[in-house]
Amino acid sequence: MQTAKETAQQIYNELYALRGSEEWRRIHANFFRTGKGQYGEGDMMVGVTVPNTRMIAKKYSDIGLPLVKGLLQSKYHEVRLCGLLILVIKYKQTMRRNKGMDAKQLSVLEKNRKQIIDFYLRHADRANNWDLVDLSAPYLLGQYLIDKPDRTILYTLASDPLLWRRRIAVVSTMMLIRAGQFDDTLRLVRLLVSDTHDLMHKAMGWMLREVGKRDERTLTDFLDEMMPQLPRTTLRYAIERLTPAQRAHYMQR
Repeated sequence: MQTAKETAQQIYNELYALRGSEEWRRIHANFFRTGKGQYGEGDMMVGVTVPNTRMIAKKYSDIGLPLVKGLLQSKYHEVRLCGLLILVIKYKQTMRRNKGMDAKQLSVLEKNRKQIIDFYLRHADRANNWDLVDLSAPYLLGQYLIDKPDRTILYTLASDPLLWRRRIAVVSTMMLIRAGQFDDTLRLVRLLVSDTHDLMHKAMGWMLREVGKRDERTLTDFLDEMMPQLPRTTLRYAIERLTPAQRAHYMQR
């Protein structure tokens, strides 16, 4: 049986075989701000596209959580992404309910879901770039919370000094928004309105835009209340789908 380190190396080797050109990898590294003093400082890129990384994740989706942990500990960006995508696949598998399942079987599924979510949260610091958060948080924590009345974890994450945990809190609400549940998104934006990081400004604006796609009145009421406090980037993202006249109105205020 392979160790976590051996599995991570094997997956790295397969990703490496799919890498792009040196120029493509350089652009990729710059895109994720891996230079000195930037938010992704020190992150190492294999130089593989997300579709190819998904392909490898699907191939290895049956590995256990201890081996996934080995992937998340990798210094390579795409190896960590592969581990997170494996978690997403595993979680989706627990959502496939059979109509004939009894209470005990459904309880086992719920236990498996919680195990995956707890594992994700324990290793949330390894989702340490915006794409790693955005490709995992909604489909793990966000999906898990849809039918959960207790969402304390979102506010715990939102108050964390680590940027990536704060972004997980906000971006996770995408699935709540899709389910017509807007309150947590709006509460989190209020809570984080003074956050100084541009990646949080973008995340908040993105989620507000998603709210507006489903209920424009909820968005505009929120903007009318909070507009003077919102970071400019958040406001710009939030109003992208409004009419030109509405956008001009909010940008001029």
